[in-house]
Amino acid sequence: MENTTASPDGRARFERVETPEQTRALAELAGTIWREYWPTYLGEAQTEYMIEQFQSLPAITRDMAEHAYEYWLVRAADDNRIVGYTGGHVEAETNRFFISKIYLLAPERGKHFASAVIAFYEDLCRTRGLRAMYLTVNKGNELGIRAYEGKGFATIDAVETDIGEGYIMDDYIMEKRIS
Repeated sequence: MENTTASPDGRARFERVETPEQTRALAELAGTIWREYWPTYLGEAQTEYMIEQFQSLPAITRDMAEHAYEYWLVRAADDNRIVGYTGGHVEAETNRFFISKIYLLAPERGKHFASAVIAFYEDLCRTRGLRAMYLTVNKGNELGIRAYEGKGFATIDAVETDIGEGYIMDDYIMEKRIS
């Protein structure tokens, strides 16, 4: 596949989402992952609201068309199964890549696919001449915070973002500089 990139460690492959069929598959995958993970942290109502606002087919299509988001399905290199997805966009004004999404299916967590995603973004940033990459992580996601710190990210800010309907995203902004 010409729209596929291997991770530097050979663990995963990244299939760029380009077609309407891939975009639909991505939205379905996003709904599955969000419903298995986030209700514990956010509750059912906020999870469903956030899926509709940020992870649904209309939201993904809008972000790709209007905000230059790029998405990839993450596949296991050994058998090509889909293990998750990731996406984000270049922030030209800061010369950084904003990693908006790194989400894995429950049975695939703890198998180092997230590490492969971070390595993929490090290579992408180097190739594109970007000085850093950054992401937001929920302040209650202690496992995620520790994992990002272990990969060289540092907390550079804390933000509370009103996303409507009375919901607030309470996040840390974590950045990793690219040498």
